[in-house]
Amino acid sequence: MIATLIAVVSLAALVQIFISYCRSVLASAGKVELSSRVLALTGMEGATPVAGDFDRVLQLVRLCPTHDADRTGVRAIVTYYRLVQYLGRVFGPMYPHVTAWAGSEGTSCSHFASVVLDRCISSSRSLFAEQAGDHL
Repeated sequence: MIATLIAVVSLAALVQIFISYCRSVLASAGKVELSSRVLALTGMEGATPVAGDFDRVLQLVRLCPTHDADRTGVRAIVTYYRLVQYLGRVFGPMYPHVTAWAGSEGTSCSHFASVVLDRCISSSRSLFAEQAGDHL
């Protein structure tokens, strides 16, 4: 009985820490302005990412080489996005504000994926320029 209680409390604490981590990552990414090349590449010229763009932008991120720090954040945000979308589908019909919240969080996740894509493109460009400079 005590072991079960400890397991439940530990799991609840882990979930709370995970959600706090994801929200802090999303908040820091939300402060970053997206470059025009990322908006053009993703087809969002003149617009901001929406929740539905997450999977499409994530596919582009997976095509780029990522840094280890980005890889951990991307995995966490993918898990968070899937959890939020699931909660929105399950509880959205009963509680309309949950649907709005899920859409808002999905938009934040899409913006995060776009920021990571922008970092990947910038990193790849700088590596290419470095390699091209070495051969000249």
